[in-house]
Amino acid sequence: MSKDDVLVVLCNCPDHATARHLAASAVEQRLAACINIIPGVESVYRWQGKVEHETEFTLLIKTTASTFAILRDHLQKHHPDELPEIIAVPVVQGLTGYLDWVRESTN
Repeated sequence: MSKDDVLVVLCNCPDHATARHLAASAVEQRLAACINIIPGVESVYRWQGKVEHETEFTLLIKTTASTFAILRDHLQKHHPDELPEIIAVPVVQGLTGYLDWVRESTN
């Protein structure tokens, strides 16, 4: 993976206020070009031996590989969960102009 490859990062948040704070601070610091907040995501997961059911807000974050480590650390530091979901997926294809904009916006 090249340092300027575009990534989509997923991060679930427990509430709208947390999602908005994380999104705004990441974009303001140029750690992401754009973040979509998707409300009403139902998550089912096992935590500490118990199956949990939660309604969460998903952040759909567009960034680059070179920015990911700083973004990951920022999200982890400001996220209220003990072990937040932070998953990066490489963008294999996309509109060239949009991908260039993501790269420019995170420099």
